[in-house]
Amino acid sequence: MSTELTILAWTLVLALVQIGLAGALRTRETGLAYNMGPRDDAATPPKRLTARVQRAQANLFETLPLFAAAVLIAHVAGRENGMTLLGSELYLGARVLYVPLYAAGIPVVRTLVWSVSLAGLIMILRAILA
Repeated sequence: MSTELTILAWTLVLALVQIGLAGALRTRETGLAYNMGPRDDAATPPKRLTARVQRAQANLFETLPLFAAAVLIAHVAGRENGMTLLGSELYLGARVLYVPLYAAGIPVVRTLVWSVSLAGLIMILRAILA
């Protein structure tokens, strides 16, 4: 398996961690009975940390399909190279850093880190389309 595919697999692990973290924080707020029930009644709004973690998760899910598709296209098309590897590393590394930065409410650095993940994705696309 290529390193890019391995990085994609670890990105999926990150997605599962983010799902679990957001769910655990929300369960702590609403209670296990509410989360296991039909949720017919509206829950209280999420607290600040939970809302941030949920937004970080949603943000990952906006670009994860694009990243996965790009990595898979590069692999199938035989276009994996140094640029796809570096792009994949930048994407995953930035996405890992993004979670605690968002959870802590750090504004400018968080956006810069997000930009690095986007740059990594663009690098992979450039390698495919070159």
